[in-house]
Amino acid sequence: MAVGFRILPRGRAVSADQVEKFKQLPVANVSDSMDRMLGAGATLRPLHRGSRLAGPAITVKARPGDNLMVHAAIDRASPGDIIVVDAGGDLTNAIIGELMIAHAAWLGLGGFVINGAVRDLAAIRDGDFPVFAAGVTHRGPYKMGPGEVNVPIAIGGMVIEPGDLMLGDDDGLVAIPFADVENVYAAAAKKHSAETAQLDRIAKGQNNRQWVEDALVAAGCEIHQ
Repeated sequence: MAVGFRILPRGRAVSADQVEKFKQLPVANVSDSMDRMLGAGATLRPLHRGSRLAGPAITVKARPGDNLMVHAAIDRASPGDIIVVDAGGDLTNAIIGELMIAHAAWLGLGGFVINGAVRDLAAIRDGDFPVFAAGVTHRGPYKMGPGEVNVPIAIGGMVIEPGDLMLGDDDGLVAIPFADVENVYAAAAKKHSAETAQLDRIAKGQNNRQWVEDALVAAGCEIHQ
C-alpha cells in the first residue's frame, strides 16, 4: 500500500439525524462536555458570514501548499460532508479558494476546515458556505501530491478520524469521535439547558453567586472585609 499517497474508503459516518441535533448546541457546551480536550484551540477561525458548520468528516492529509488530494476528496464526498484538511498549518500557499468553494457548495457539501491558508477572502466573507482556516494568502496551490484521503489526522491536538462529527461556530471547532457522539450529545444538551436556565435567572435578577464565596473559602483565600 502506498502509505503517504493513497485514497481510502470511509467506512463509517455519523448520521444526518445526529448532525441535526448538534446544530442546536453551542461549540462551547460541547467542548466543556468533553473536558475541553478535543478542540483545535484558537488557530482555526471561521472566515465566512456566520452559518454553523456541522457534518461528518472526510479527512485529508495534504502536503503543505498542495491541494491535489483535496480535489480528490471533494469528488468523493457526499452532501453534508465536511472536508477536513491537515496541510501542516503552513500559510505560504492557499489550499482552497472561491472556485473550489463554489463547486463544493453546488455539490451540497457542508464546509471546509483547512489547517493551512485559503484565498479569495472577500468571496468567503460574503458567503454562507462554512470555511474555517488558519490564515489567508493570495498565493495559489500546487497540484502534484502526495497526500492521503480518509486517514486519521491531527490539528492542534484535535484528532479527527473519517466519519467523526465536526462542529464549528464563532468560537471555533471541535471534533466529536464517532463512538462517543450520543454520550457527548446527552451531556452537552444537559449543559446547554442548564446555562439557558441560568441566563433566565440573570435576566430576572435571581442569579445565586454564593458559589464564588464558597470556592474562595475552600481554596484557602484570605479575605479582608
